[in-house]
Amino acid sequence: QQLHANAARAILGRLLALFGDLHPQPEQLLAVPDEMLRAAGLSQGKLLSLRDLAAKTLDGTVPSLGVIRRLPDQEIIERLSHVRGIGTWTAEMLLIFRLGRPDVFPGTDYGIRKGYLLTFGRVKAGKPITLEMLPKVEQMHRRVERWKPWRSVASWYLWRACELPRES
Repeated sequence: QQLHANAARAILGRLLALFGDLHPQPEQLLAVPDEMLRAAGLSQGKLLSLRDLAAKTLDGTVPSLGVIRRLPDQEIIERLSHVRGIGTWTAEMLLIFRLGRPDVFPGTDYGIRKGYLLTFGRVKAGKPITLEMLPKVEQMHRRVERWKPWRSVASWYLWRACELPRES
């Protein structure tokens, strides 16, 4: 579930306040009653996802940060995707922005697809971009293979392409 950044910060602040402004350990999260987490602003879906993340951390499905840093990208994606609410896109964002992995291409990301279209497509200025116009991951695949081992950097440029003014 996507949240506005301000709402997410407020919920995180209330959640951390439950634990003395410290990030809780998985055992602590699992011990807190649902009502307290809901009062902090977590929806039922987020609550279930958070509890699943805590449980899967305890059972080893989600490795510690020290271990995860040594795992290959695809294994990280596979392991994290077992957690409710975490899919490929979320794992790719972790790989790029938390782990600093240089060769990740989140081809399903809307901004990536739009940036690719603006950069390599033939889009008339002033014409609105529709979902149907966006390239499929398969369409982008041949070109992005050439960008190895720096596809994370290329992704950043595609995101930025969405912010450039379009001539009209």
